[in-house]
Amino acid sequence: MDTAFNQDRILKELAKSNKQALEELFNYYYPRLYNFSKSFLKLEDGIDDVLQEVFLKIWHNRAEIKRSESFNSYIFTITRNLLLNELRSRLNNQKLRDRILEASVAEEFLSMGNVEYDELKEKVEEIINELPQKQREIFRMSRIEGLSHKEIAEKKSISTKTVEYHIGQSISMIKSRLETLGFLSVLYFYLFL
Repeated sequence: MDTAFNQDRILKELAKSNKQALEELFNYYYPRLYNFSKSFLKLEDGIDDVLQEVFLKIWHNRAEIKRSESFNSYIFTITRNLLLNELRSRLNNQKLRDRILEASVAEEFLSMGNVEYDELKEKVEEIINELPQKQREIFRMSRIEGLSHKEIAEKKSISTKTVEYHIGQSISMIKSRLETLGFLSVLYFYLFL
């Protein structure tokens, strides 16, 4: 938490209907919520509307917000729920239907404690690091850097079919290892978000 950001004071002021307190919350949380939202939607379209609704809900429920310790969870839960609603409203497109499945897996993933998350992240990194070098590089470019198959092919001077092959091989190995370890649901979160 930033030292200049005194959440306890701000939440007390917010409960008194102080609009400046809402503005301080907005300035502090907006960038964090925006990045979180972007990882959910994979599109910037609609994020501002969702976040506007988040802060509207905060304002409407300001009298009930009591504890500073749980506020971070509270605001991210509101955001996640509104993002899930936004995703559901976009069901016309098959890719977006797939994202809802990913979001529900992500929701399960987000409900994990920090220790579980760190443990899971370590396991996934270990598995990725065991991939053959070329597969590991292509996988990271695709899933971590967010490059398209075409962009990867251009950077690596290989065909897009070769990129698809390496990503497919990587996913198969990761899936196999995660199944063995009992962490299959994280596969969808890590590979597709």
